[in-house]
Parts: sequence; structure tokens; C-alpha cells
Amino acid sequence: MPTALRWLLYPLVVVLGLAAIAAAMVAVVLSLAYPNLPSLEILTDYRPKIPLRVFTADGHLLGEFGEERRAVVSIQDVPAVLKQAVLAAEDERFYQHGGVDTLGVLRALHANLVGGGKRQGASTITQQVARNFFLSSEKTYTRKLYEALLSFKIERNLSKDQIFELYLNQIFLGQRAYGFAAAAHIYFGKQLGELTLAEAAMLAGLPKAPSAYNPIVNPRRARIRQEYVLRRMRDLGFISEAQHDAALAQALVLRRESNATPIHAEFVTEMARQIAAERFPDDVYTRGLRVFTTIHRDDQEAAYASVRRNILDYDRRHGYRGAEAYVDLAGIKSDTDEALEELLLEYQESEDLQPAIVLQADARKLRAFRRGGDVISITGEGLKFAARMLDDQAPPNKRLRRGAIIRVQTDDKGNWRIAQMPEVEGAFLAADPTDGAIRALVGGFDFQRNKFNHVTQAWRQPGSSFKPFIYSGALERGFTPASIVNDEPISFPATLTGSQAWEPKNYDGRYEGPMRLRTALAKSKNMVSIRVLQASGVRFIQDYITRFGFDAKKHPPYLTMALGAGSVTPWEMVAAYAVFANGGYRIRPYIVREIVDDKKQVLAQAESVTAGDENLRAIDPRNAYLMDSMLRDVTIYGTAARASATLKRRDLAGKTGTTNEHVDAWFCGYQQTVVACSWIGFDQPRNLGKGETGGTAALPAWIGYMTKALSNTPESFMSMPEGIVSVASPDAGKGPAQEVFYRENVPAQIEPEPPGDDVRAED
Repeated sequence: MPTALRWLLYPLVVVLGLAAIAAAMVAVVLSLAYPNLPSLEILTDYRPKIPLRVFTADGHLLGEFGEERRAVVSIQDVPAVLKQAVLAAEDERFYQHGGVDTLGVLRALHANLVGGGKRQGASTITQQVARNFFLSSEKTYTRKLYEALLSFKIERNLSKDQIFELYLNQIFLGQRAYGFAAAAHIYFGKQLGELTLAEAAMLAGLPKAPSAYNPIVNPRRARIRQEYVLRRMRDLGFISEAQHDAALAQALVLRRESNATPIHAEFVTEMARQIAAERFPDDVYTRGLRVFTTIHRDDQEAAYASVRRNILDYDRRHGYRGAEAYVDLAGIKSDTDEALEELLLEYQESEDLQPAIVLQADARKLRAFRRGGDVISITGEGLKFAARMLDDQAPPNKRLRRGAIIRVQTDDKGNWRIAQMPEVEGAFLAADPTDGAIRALVGGFDFQRNKFNHVTQAWRQPGSSFKPFIYSGALERGFTPASIVNDEPISFPATLTGSQAWEPKNYDGRYEGPMRLRTALAKSKNMVSIRVLQASGVRFIQDYITRFGFDAKKHPPYLTMALGAGSVTPWEMVAAYAVFANGGYRIRPYIVREIVDDKKQVLAQAESVTAGDENLRAIDPRNAYLMDSMLRDVTIYGTAARASATLKRRDLAGKTGTTNEHVDAWFCGYQQTVVACSWIGFDQPRNLGKGETGGTAALPAWIGYMTKALSNTPESFMSMPEGIVSVASPDAGKGPAQEVFYRENVPAQIEPEPPGDDVRAED
């Protein structure tokens, strides 16, 4: 062989030899590594972390809990437009290659060499599945080798559609969204099948870099990525030129969570979460549990709006308290300085109560910076509420001046006005009196500000809203609604009480002498209630109230029980009033109807009880009928007459309550289809203010809710049970024309009992 030819062949032989050695080494590595690859059980038995979700009884999402927000869908439920968008963006040859796209690798290599750096990647959808389930994101040759090997193994064991389905459900897409179904809901508030071409292209652009192309955080870069995806879809023949242009022209409406309109049921959602966590503590946030509550969306929204409006109305009645806080504006260069936005970060919005920074203020005009860079001006009527704090004589630590933090909201005409965060709290609970299913629950003014649930956790004095249970016990002892009891002052000397003299009074300080029990309850006469409790026997009544679900220990056996000096929760009060509403049966309120898993298998279900079962009988049906009759009078001509007048119906029943020194205000009542209780007060008990009785401070929230809840409900009245005697009313014009009772023996003598020293009076 000629020397020249030998020199030419020598490099080729060396290259071929090295290639053979490399191939042999790769073969050895593959033969050793491939059998040791992890099992694909995690893919074949796919169990993603699906969050706990809470729903209303009518199927509306209330909230979800878990690190990953995910909704798993099958490949058949993924619309073609989304599949095509993802393939165009991530792996156009997915259905042709065997896990690693050789042509794609060569194309990316060429682009990177020509571009002088790393410009394109070549990971297939299969490789991304391998990486997401088994590997880290480190950029090493070892990881890439294992990724390729795993991709081959996955392709050998799963179909293309199975791999694609895993990818669509597992991939992270920003905003804690895992999978395209979750992303569609989080970004656009839609189901997958509702996505437009433009929206699908936007979502398909996220896997490459979820944070960089997040349309909420980086709308400009997200738009560029969307344009790329649409261009690729057009070039691949997935869409036409006209579809491409139309998608580019579509304005996307993002579902920003701060601007979303969720159902206002945070307290309900938290209660449901606690119940689920107690029942399934190990995997409650990862196995896709669905908790269906008993509340209905319309009822819940009506209750929330009514409670909020009532609290804000109360707050405005008691005047403006001044600036919420102050911030230093020394370094602020303009009225739109970005630093203003940062100064507002620690002040959360509360629905329509938006925080703002005062830029300039005087008696005629106030200018303020609002979150989002908006500078607003408030004049005229919008300043009236805060006028006292715009005066130069206002306290320096409350005066509205430059740097003051205030709250603003729009009025009914859309004009800005000054408002404030209320200090008072409230609670509202509504339930079905036949089985105890909760229809609406509001545990406080703002869950984000105060997570204490006043419906279930606040033990407060019920005042006169407790009197119906005293009167019900009195009926058992022989009284009737027509029994005459004296409404005159009563006093107990220290020698009798064992501590200090007690001279209880009626709320209004007026005494009307002998009157029927019916009239006394409607007018909430304290003197009559005390005498009735005396005659019935304090210890008998203490035991009797347990029939309604009350804890006897929280209602000491003193005459102050007649004025509601014990402790109750709104939850207890609703359950107790339900006994009157349903004809005398004790039911158990409940808020979770059932818990199901991700396969819709029922794991737990409420065991509700229904009125009508005599095993649940709490009081005689005649007693319930008479109490219902008397409580309806309260809403017709008594302390809650505003209820019947506003709602224009006569089948409402209930009782107001206001404790001593106006610390707590209540209204608990019902119509035969719904029982509800409203409460208002301060967390640290203090006076609500002069005139803030149950009828003024609590009843409006109840009326607001009932206006919605009973809008399509006809009037209905309890049927008269056997054993009721009806006679002509002795006080025609002050009550019903006919009086009803079922016993005639009224106690002839009243023996005083020690009232104890825990004294509270009520309206």
C-alpha cells in the first residue's frame, strides 16, 4: 500500500476505532443502567397530589387546600385545540419519535451552533414526563442520559396517549397550577372544553418557563410566547391563516384571583376543612377529596351581604374614628411614585373597603393614592363622614393629613367616599328546621382580618332572646299565653340574695301592671319574665332548657336566667329555635353533607335526623304551637314588628335580645322553612351604644337575609294540634282575637327565689 494512502487511512482507522470503543462503552453503560432504571409504577398507577376541595350543596367551588392545585382529566376530555397548541409549542413529532427525537436534536444542535450559543432545546414530551416524575432539573450529561433511557422505557410500556395524558396533568404551569385543567380555571376561570384558540395558545406557552411567561405577572412576555405558539400552529397546518389572525386579535380576560368573585364562605370552607382533616388526617390535602357542604350559594351570598351591610351601617352610625395609620412620604417624588404601592402592601383590602394613602387633604377636597396607581379625589358628600377629622382641631394622631392611611369605597352612584374598617363583629346562621342542614353561615365581618368563628366559638349572653325557653317551660308548669302576670318593679334585699340587693328593671323603665304572658313576651317585659321563672321553679327551668340542646352548667339556677344571663353560641340558638319552628323536635345542625374521593366514591356521609320522628320529640306539640303563636306576635306588634312590616308577611316568628349595657344584640327567629339567628357585638365586650338593641342592631341583618331566602316562599302556618282550646281574647286589639291554651291551672302563689349575683338586664 502506498505510503500516502496509508497516511490518509490512518486517521480514519483511529476515528473508527474510537467510535467503536465509544459505542462499546455506551453499550456497556446501557446494559448496566437500563435494568436499574426505576419502576414505572408511579406512571402506570398515576396518583397525583390533588388538593382538598370544598363545594356548596349546589356544586359551586368554595375553596381548595393543598400545595398543588390540580384537576386530573383523561386524554379524551382534552380539546383538540389544546393538544395541537401543546404539540406545536413543545414536541411537534411526539406521535412519530420513540421517546427521543433525533431530528429535533440535530435541528437544535444546528440552531445552537449557528446562533453561537444555546438557543433551542430538544426535550420531547416523553423526556419531560421522565424528568418530572423521576429526575431533577440539573443540567448534567448523566441526567440527560438517564432521561433518554427512561424515555425509551416509558415509550415501550405506555401508549402515546397515556404519556400525553400524564404530561397534560402533571406539568407545572405557574400560580401553583399543576396540569392544564387547573391552569385553565386559575388563569381564565374556564373548563378545558371552554378554552378559545387564543387562550389555549397562551397556556401552551407556559411549560417552557412558567414564571417568565406567566400572563398575570409578565403579560408582555406571555404575549410574545403566545404569538410564537400560534405561528407554529399555523406553520404545522393545525390552524388556518384566518384562525391565526383572529386569535391574535382576541383580547384575553384573565381571572386574577384578587378580582375574582368567589362565594363569600370562608368560615364555612374552614369548618369543612377541619372536619375533613379530622376524618382523614394522613392524606387529606393530596388524595383529591371533595367535601360537599349543606349551604346554598344564593343563601350564603344573601347572608354575607346582609351581615356586612348591617355592620357597616352600625359603624357609620357611630362616627369616623380617624386615620388607620400613617406612612412616611418624605422620599416620595410624585403622586404616582411606585414606592406608594409598596407602602400599601401591608394593608389588605376588605371587599370594597380599599386602603389608600392621603396625598393632600383639606375641608373641601381630599386626594389619595389607591392600589394600582390610581389617584382619586373625594369631595362633597364623600367627605361628610370624616369631616370632623379634616379639621385642624382634630387629634393629631387621627387627623386626615398627607401620609394618612384611610379606607375608601364607592357609593350607590359610583362616587368615592371615605369609609373605615369596623371594629364591631357580627355572626349569622341559617338552617333548615326540619333536618338541621345549614343554609348559610357568616362567622364574622372579614375572615382574613379575624378568623375567629363567632357562630361556633363565641359564647355570649343571649339577653331576652333566651326568654322563649323560659316561657316554654312555664307552659309546661301550667301557665298559658292568657295568664295574667304583674309587670311591676321587684326587688330582692341582700339578706335574700346572699350578696347584694338586686333591683332589676324593664329596658324602657316603664311598667304596665297586670298583662297577659303573650303581651309580656312581645314587649319583652323583664319583670314578668322574672316572676314567671320564680313560679315555674329555677331548677326546673334549668333542666328544661336542656331539651333544646343547651348546657345546664352554662345557665346557673338563678333568677337572672330570666334575663338571659347564661352563655350561648349562635349555633346553639339556631338549634333551639328550630324546636319551635318544626313543631317540637330537636334536630342537630350540620354543615357537611358528604365527603367523596377523586373517583366519586362516598367516604363519609352525614347522618341527619328529621323532625317528625317521635324519638326526637323535645317538647309537647301543643307547647310548640303556643310558642309559635306568641313568637309571631313579637314580629307583628312587639319588639321585632319591623320584620313583618318590612317583609309584608305574618308567618315570621322570633325574639330580640339586648344584654345589660348594650353589650350584645340578637335576633333569632324563623319561618317554617328556615330558622336563623343574627348577633352583633365587640370581641372585647363593651357597650354597643345607646339605642343599639336587638331590634336596631341585629334584626336588620336577619331581615336582609330573609328578604332573599323567602322571596319565592308562600306564607305558611303551623297546624293546630289536638288538645288546644281557643277562647275569645280578653285584650282585643292588643293581640289575636282568639287566645289558645291547653292547661288552665295557673300557679296561685309566687315564692321568690334567690337571684344570685350574676345580674344582667335586657330589652
